[in-house]
Amino acid sequence: MKYLVALMIGLFTFSLHAQTIEGAWKLTHQNGKPITNQEYIKIYQDGYFAYGAKETGTNKFLHAGGGLFTMEGSNYVEHMDFFTPDPDQVGTKNQYKIDFADNKLVISGKVKGKDLIEIWEKVGSREDDLTQNWVITGRKVDGETRSMTPGARRTVKILSGGRFQWIAFNSETKEFSGTGGGTYEAKDGKYTEQITFFSRDDSRVGASLGFDYEVKDNQWHHSGLSSTGNPIYEIWSSYREAYLNKK
Repeated sequence: MKYLVALMIGLFTFSLHAQTIEGAWKLTHQNGKPITNQEYIKIYQDGYFAYGAKETGTNKFLHAGGGLFTMEGSNYVEHMDFFTPDPDQVGTKNQYKIDFADNKLVISGKVKGKDLIEIWEKVGSREDDLTQNWVITGRKVDGETRSMTPGARRTVKILSGGRFQWIAFNSETKEFSGTGGGTYEAKDGKYTEQITFFSRDDSRVGASLGFDYEVKDNQWHHSGLSSTGNPIYEIWSSYREAYLNKK
């Protein structure tokens, strides 16, 4: 009996772990068709999601979307903060059914009356001290720290499963300013990004950028040279604490 109880607990724990949505996912099928010449990477962390899509042969940026999500059982809802294919969807929510099976995520429902079925495969579940959804709240300019209060216009950076994506947007005007993302490593105060997509300049894909970082008082201090070669010192805060809890 003890063995049976232990086995049941083990299976239950495994099931919960297997159904963890946080991390990075890659779209493999949409409406029954395999995704072959495009790459969609979707990141979930701290109740937020973001995705970016590109052409695999040319690295041409295609589109991006994201926002808050809720999940209760098989009921899954996305609240759109930004969505480049159709900005009119910003501020709306889409309801889906969600299922987990064999390290895959199946999302099904209707969008504007049309059926949608997507299969996503998990490509990253690693955690580190930067695994979080962040929003920029400060910059150092000429040695002076300038605070930034996130509002409708904000820059978000989501890191989970060894993947990152930053997005600059205005959820009220539905204006989208840019996004980029890829893989990253964060260890011993050194943070390195490998860019796999970039909405502003496809030629930057493949570049590697190195920075120094420190997390103190739950803020990420990030310094180095930007993709344009300019020195930066940024301060990022927990999205939930800096934005959601102060709305």
